[in-house]
Amino acid sequence: MRYVVTAEQMRALDAATIEDIGLPGAVLMENAGRAVAREVRDRAGGDAHVAVVCGAGNNGGDGYVIARCLREWGLRATVYLAAERGKVAGDAALHLAAFEQCGGRVAPIHDERALVEHEAAIEAADVAVDAVFGTGLAREVDGHYAQVIRAVNRCQGLCVAVDIPSGLSADSGAVLGVAVEPALTVTFAFAKPGLVSAPGYARCGEVVVAEIGIPAELARAHGVQLAMLDDADARRYLRPRSQLDHKGARGHVLLIAGSPGKRGAGRLAARSSLRSGAGLVTLAAAGTHVQAPDEVMTAELDADAAGAAEVMVALAAGKHAVGIGPGMATGDAGRALVLAALARVQVPIVVDADGLNHLGANLAPVAAAQAPVVLTPHPGEAGRLLGIATADVERDRVAAVRAIAERSRAVVVLKGARTLVCDGSIADPLVTINPTGNPGMATAGAGDVLTGTIAALLGQGIAAADAARAAVYAHGLAGDIAAAADGEAGLIAGDLVGALPSAFTALESA
Repeated sequence: MRYVVTAEQMRALDAATIEDIGLPGAVLMENAGRAVAREVRDRAGGDAHVAVVCGAGNNGGDGYVIARCLREWGLRATVYLAAERGKVAGDAALHLAAFEQCGGRVAPIHDERALVEHEAAIEAADVAVDAVFGTGLAREVDGHYAQVIRAVNRCQGLCVAVDIPSGLSADSGAVLGVAVEPALTVTFAFAKPGLVSAPGYARCGEVVVAEIGIPAELARAHGVQLAMLDDADARRYLRPRSQLDHKGARGHVLLIAGSPGKRGAGRLAARSSLRSGAGLVTLAAAGTHVQAPDEVMTAELDADAAGAAEVMVALAAGKHAVGIGPGMATGDAGRALVLAALARVQVPIVVDADGLNHLGANLAPVAAAQAPVVLTPHPGEAGRLLGIATADVERDRVAAVRAIAERSRAVVVLKGARTLVCDGSIADPLVTINPTGNPGMATAGAGDVLTGTIAALLGQGIAAADAARAAVYAHGLAGDIAAAADGEAGLIAGDLVGALPSAFTALESA
């Protein structure tokens, strides 16, 4: 698991490294600049012309180190200073002086006339290094600096951002007016939320996290509660298979899914539960002639709300996990099923799709549930749960998933690009970011597959938060495996089901 830190936390970690550990800021800046310079050298070759565009702050200081190191290694590097020279201070001024003392050239682009004079050289460079703004930027970029950023974006060569693309919010990933669009971002010590979560990660190119001397244990000591999952995490969450396993030992999952006109949702959830290792699956749905894969048992629920709820509660007896919501009935009977499941079922429950819609903004039944609950909203459903607009959810996904988790006391899976998981059953919970998956998974039924996968892992006795994180990771990995075989275009939910065994096998053998 790799920690992800906000701009404020990064400032605290910098300060702790300097003041408590005794590593000077100028040394951290040297380490940071050298790390970026190595990436540039390795990718651009020894004869490249590199335009290093710098601001007045510490991000610019990193840029002076980058330019000096590249010149030492034989590359042609020029600094283009977008700020007035007198505004460069502290460690940045020290490294600017060192660059010039080593023969480096600084071209001023601090006003419109100067930028016009040099912008052709920036655009023609083999590499443009963006060292204008760092993680502390919190205002809209306009005026002269907006023109500087546009000049960097017009470079036809490789664009490299230092720590974070200038103009991108480090915490939310929102574009603050205008932002650099790099092919590579080299960030320092820890990833930042805007680099690895939606929407910002799609604008950062490849992200490399460079070690610069800030100890990882400082993040734990400073209470960082955001992290990126990796293969090792997902593998650790999974229940190992035993030579003595039998179908009963792998869990019996009850799925309340599907209804007339939406039977496919139930079938997808059922198949994904089996493909995720469940020993037994029962699919229950409203109406007659419930359709299911051959390996799945079925049950019919009454049209009457009270009757359907009683049948469902009886069916849940002896099961190991319940999944409810995909394609389920939207009327009073459906709502009664969801409320009865939360109030009376004693095994872990995952609630998705119309199961969430039946709750609306009333999360009290979830908070009062005796069994562990996993909620799996997409942004629109998350907005309804919180009583806010979808756009507000997308504006700060980490805050949204924390808010739902806090109010519901459930494990919350906020779906979408870079799905988030937060465990509201504990105080100050960790939020994890899932790196697997691809745009081809934006297709009908993909969420039903995830519901079945989570239910299967819950049925195997895996704790709710661990099951949710492992299922999200495996679900995305299945999408990546399917896309690698046939491409992202035309990917369908059934492809994800088919790739789940390969995904779990890959995790177990990693």
